[in-house]
Formats: sequence, structure tokens, C-alpha cells
Amino acid sequence: MGLASERNELTMPSTGRAARAQHLLKGKTWSDRDLKAKIFIFSAALLIMAATVALTVFLIVKGLHSFLIDGISVIEMFVAGEWNPNANPPSFGALPLLFGSFAVTLLSVAIATPIALGTAIFMTEIAKKRGQKLMRPVMELLVGIPSVVYGFIGLTVIVPFIRDHLGGIGFGLLAAGIVLGIMILPTVTTVAADAFQSVPNHLREASLALGATRWQTIYRVVVPAALPSVLTAVILGMARAFGEALAVQMVIGNTAQIPHSLTEPAATLTTMITSSLGETTYGSLQNDALWSLGLILLAMSYLFILVIRFLSYRRRSS
Repeated sequence: MGLASERNELTMPSTGRAARAQHLLKGKTWSDRDLKAKIFIFSAALLIMAATVALTVFLIVKGLHSFLIDGISVIEMFVAGEWNPNANPPSFGALPLLFGSFAVTLLSVAIATPIALGTAIFMTEIAKKRGQKLMRPVMELLVGIPSVVYGFIGLTVIVPFIRDHLGGIGFGLLAAGIVLGIMILPTVTTVAADAFQSVPNHLREASLALGATRWQTIYRVVVPAALPSVLTAVILGMARAFGEALAVQMVIGNTAQIPHSLTEPAATLTTMITSSLGETTYGSLQNDALWSLGLILLAMSYLFILVIRFLSYRRRSS
């Protein structure tokens, strides 16, 4: 009977053997080690979700305290152009801070994106071997540099250069945009390079077979095919730039005003929080207003994540 059953199992069609194996796996009991691993994995996932929910709820409660308890107007927060907590009465207009955050973010993306795309194209389409052996380690090294180092370089090199050649005091949107552009360059480059590598080779081969040159293949086939992923790289860079605090604070001037030129000082949401939070008393009016700025930053982070998820969904469905 044993030999007959083994012979029948060997001669059984592949679909029958697969069904039998699946049935055996379903009926297999968890060992103690497997059960412990499963508990650990699920506990880690639940811990991450709980931490995210707790952080979000905490920031919402603290951020809304200034509006619901202290009586600060939501319209004033987003529309008024003066941030002066020490005035009588105090004013909490975050419009200059919002303007500074978006201006610095867009300026950094405008500086970093062309360089990042050119570097990614060089790494994946022009010099693949050198790109993998040389450029990727350089990009990874730039990612690991602390933000305070970027800020110190901007303070000692970029700020004096702007002051001597472009005018002003050197501190301002332009200095912050250049520093942030350098900081987000590795992120945008790495994600864009992965996007270009994911383009199927048969698209390149078909373009070359039709008589297109290498450059025509790159900007007419490769770049359009990888465009959703490239946009994801840009959004990731924007999210990184929008939330940066220390490096920007060192070079932007940290003045709560709407600048009229790129060389004038400005401030962002993050720089105002980092420079003022330590000087306030917990539970005071100014402290609650700073928590409201933190809630705005959290909302913007979620917005960037939703945009990235939307672009990823479109890329998968296309």
C-alpha cells in the first residue's frame, strides 16, 4: 500500500500535487517558534500603527487648543500677515511663515530637480557601470550627512557669496533654497534613477529599431514612461524640504515677514517652532500657537503622503 500510494502521488498531475500540498499546509499546526514569530510581527505592526495614531491625536488636541480654548481666530492664523506674540494685543498671523515654507520648498525643488534628473539619466542610461559603482555610493553618502553640516556650509560659504555678489545681508530665501536643494538632491536622484531602471528594455530597443538616437529614446520614451515615478521623487523631495528645520534656520534669517526678493530674510513654520518653542511656557498662549503650527506641518505631511499614494496608484493602474 505504501509503494502504491507513493507511485500514485508521483504520477499525479501537477495540479493535484499542488492541491495536496496546499491541503497539507493548511492543516499544519503552528510550532512554538512560528507562533512566537507571528506574535512578534503582529505586535510590531500594531505598535507602529498605535504610535502613528497617538502622535496624530496628540498633535490635533494640542493644535486645536489655541483655537478652541485660547480664542485665536483660524482666519487670522491663515490670513493675517503679522506674527508678533509679544505685542499688545498679540498677533498670530502665520501667512508669512506659510509663504516662507512654500517658497523655500518650491525654490529647492526647482534647483534640485534638473540636476537630479540629469544625474539619474547619466547613472542609468549613459554610464551604467560607472553610475552604479561611483554615483550611487556618492548619493548614499550625501543622504547620511547631518542637516547641521549642510547648514554650517551654507552659513560659511553660500551666505557670504550671496552677500558679496547679489546684495543684501546674505540670509534669505535664496540661501535656504540652495541649501535645501543640495539636501534633497540625493533623495530625488535615487528615486528617479530607480524609476528609469524600471522602464522595460524592450521599449528602448523598439525606439532604437525605429531609427531614434539614444537621446531621442531617452527624452521621448524613457522619461515619459517613468514620469509618474519621477513625480513621486519630486514630491518626496518636497516633503523632505518642507519639514526641514535646523539647516534652514541657520541661513534664512528667521524674520517673520513676506520678503519682496530672494535675498531678503524670511521664516518658515519649522524655523519659528524651533527658535521659539524653548522660550515659551508650556500651556501659554504663544506655546499653544506654536503647537498649531505643528498641526499645520502634520497636515502638510499627510497631504504629501496622499499625493505620493495617488501617483503610485496611477502608476500601477496604467
